Amino acid sequence: MRDLIKASNLTRRAFAARIGLDESKLSKSLSGTRRFSSVDLARIAETCDVTVDWLLTGDTPAVSMAARASGGSARSALEAATRFSATRADLATLGYSQQWRTPPSRRVANRYADEGRDLAHWATEVCGESGPPATTKDLSSLVEAVFGADVAVVDLDSDFDGLAVSSANVKLIVLATSPLPSRQRFTLAHELGHLLAGDDQDIHLDRDVFDRAQTRDPGEARANAFASAFLMPEAALRSAVQAGITEAAFASLACDLVVSPSALAYRLLHLRFIDAGTCDRYKTITAAKAAHMAGRGDEFARQVAASSTTRLPGLLVQDAYAAYEAGKTTLRPYANLLGVNVDVLRDSIEANTVVDGAS
Repeated sequence: MRDLIKASNLTRRAFAARIGLDESKLSKSLSGTRRFSSVDLARIAETCDVTVDWLLTGDTPAVSMAARASGGSARSALEAATRFSATRADLATLGYSQQWRTPPSRRVANRYADEGRDLAHWATEVCGESGPPATTKDLSSLVEAVFGADVAVVDLDSDFDGLAVSSANVKLIVLATSPLPSRQRFTLAHELGHLLAGDDQDIHLDRDVFDRAQTRDPGEARANAFASAFLMPEAALRSAVQAGITEAAFASLACDLVVSPSALAYRLLHLRFIDAGTCDRYKTITAAKAAHMAGRGDEFARQVAASSTTRLPGLLVQDAYAAYEAGKTTLRPYANLLGVNVDVLRDSIEANTVVDGAS
């Protein structure tokens, strides 16, 4: 702490004033006769441009180190993850930990893909009354509500689909905005599969979840199998094909599940509900064409607009405000998440109004 004060180029008295303490209280805290409060730590972190988690542990999260070490599109993706991860880790130190739902010990399957499907079966069951993921349009909110992961959608470079961050205090999924709703949805399920399987502790980057080369990676094979089974459960598909799977019925089913026709075709082929020739024919249908065939063009347009829009991690925003209301931290973490000026936000809250973007 003394090194931080020295690096701030402030006198001890000025530093104390900056964090809202008198000099004697700061001296007592530095000597160990007084404990820094959570608000003290939050203000010190803001003043010194560090995190509360770093003040308490001295550890730099792996995602932060990766962000500094990476360049190009990877850097922008990791910087987004760093921002959310740091806030989540700080909130955890204040008693606002994620309620992450840990899956039970899974059976050791002969193939990683089988493990992914087993995990998807469990995940579908725990969704329970929240609704089956296959027909839930707002999958991000479902993942947050049921599994406890933070889900954000941000503008990333075009060669990134998303990433997952996993640590003791952070379970985070960051998705890229996309004009392809089904691709973004599959990426979300894919990253959830990585988190539930415990793959790549710290961070997992996915440039292209549909890259065929990924099938050679056991973790990717498991995550893809999870996503396919989670979004296109066998029971639902079996029921849908009982009356026959004409091209029109296929297009309507792809719209119902908000999955790409190619992903649906491969899933039906894997389950032996269609033959290879039918798969080859159906997989060439685009999502836009499927929507047109099903008479659901307006619905598809709304989905494109939604998947092209950024989204803040709802649970994280909720916890940041709760910590502020409880007097455990300052308003700045909440303001930073919303992307608004902290003074404007404070005035707005005090006036009991809502500023644009803070609703």
